[in-house]
Amino acid sequence: MLGFEDSGNLLRLLNGGEEQTVEDIVSEFNSIFRQSQYFNACTALEYLITEEKVLSPTQRLIAFAIIQQAYASQQPSSNPFISRLVDAASDDAAEKYERAFVLQLLGFTGGNNIELLKQSAADYIKNFDLSPHSFPQREQLQQQYCGKGHPEPFKCLFKDNSVKNVVPDPDVPHGCNSNSSEFDAQPGVASKIGSGNRDETVSGLLSSFSLEGLGPQWIRPFPPRLPVMDGELLWLNPDMNHELLWDYGMCADTSRGAAVRDLIAKALKNPLVPVQQEQVLVELANDPKLVYHCGLTPKKLPELVENNPMIAVEVLIKLVNSPEISEYFTVLVNMEMSLHSMEVVNRLTTTIELPTEFLHTYISNCISACQGIKDRYMQNRLVRLVCVFLQSLIRNKIINVHDIFIEVQAFCIEFSRIREAAGLFRLLKTLE
Repeated sequence: MLGFEDSGNLLRLLNGGEEQTVEDIVSEFNSIFRQSQYFNACTALEYLITEEKVLSPTQRLIAFAIIQQAYASQQPSSNPFISRLVDAASDDAAEKYERAFVLQLLGFTGGNNIELLKQSAADYIKNFDLSPHSFPQREQLQQQYCGKGHPEPFKCLFKDNSVKNVVPDPDVPHGCNSNSSEFDAQPGVASKIGSGNRDETVSGLLSSFSLEGLGPQWIRPFPPRLPVMDGELLWLNPDMNHELLWDYGMCADTSRGAAVRDLIAKALKNPLVPVQQEQVLVELANDPKLVYHCGLTPKKLPELVENNPMIAVEVLIKLVNSPEISEYFTVLVNMEMSLHSMEVVNRLTTTIELPTEFLHTYISNCISACQGIKDRYMQNRLVRLVCVFLQSLIRNKIINVHDIFIEVQAFCIEFSRIREAAGLFRLLKTLE
């Protein structure tokens, strides 16, 4: 109930009875312990007081003073330890100075309680005069201080028969048997009895004491197993460790992103107006997982690229960690080359890291597409787009030009009549 530090503080207060006044010790107790800790600290002191030989006489007086003064602002009957104080004041076997001290704490003698607290515990014992003191009966003290708030304690059969917790004897060194012949008095040899460390024992009790005694255990034996009769079916318990596979699509909310799904369906057929494009981009930014519920498949990607390239770029960025991203890239690299497809690839290269094989394949397909067009006007237009696209990749160091140097150089020579192709060729020469 008390930590190591609190136990040390409490022991230091108990040892102050030789020099410090009771009032100073109580004041220091109030400054060290919070009010919420009073009960635990006083319970520990009550536990030590119960064992008569654990504390010295001055320590016992300090313990009684702390227990009483901790609740001095309340009625005596509200003190949870009032019964223990009454028992100590009416114990005929106790020392007279101890009984008189507790009675003065309770205010029974009618004397000045303040003067009592201004003495040290050692001075009180040294100057104690028995003549002016009278000791009342237990019943009288219980009627005056306990009132009706402390009925008879509950009697428990198990608790009444429990064995008190083992308390080490502070006068016997650790590991020694006090009944051994080595402790017999011998001339010229100091007795080992009384050489134990009392403070060490008290500190150990404070840090490890328990409110419970060593009571008898309630034994609950396991019921015996009934014998198996002839003809009776045996219950089998096979060792089957099946691994559960979670279906992530189970109970999924299919209504999520209904608006985005409808807009994507429209985006596959026609270009969306700016307001609709902005709505799709905002929804995907707020919830990136909506991309898995928008209804876009790899086969539908070319339609989205041609009609709404900006949305296609955003969707592919959100799908970059998807297991199916390679299928989307395969479809993108093999679709018919156009301005929009190059725009999508160019934006992807500046946003995410694309596989090198994908870029090389896409460039080869672009070159092949330029070479396969028969219409001279469309061919020149497409060559210009490819040259600008390749210059952007090279200048941004997105591709290693040496990997495709021969193929791109041949492309530039073939279409050297076009200004953009000549510019790309000069760029290649500067990188050699």
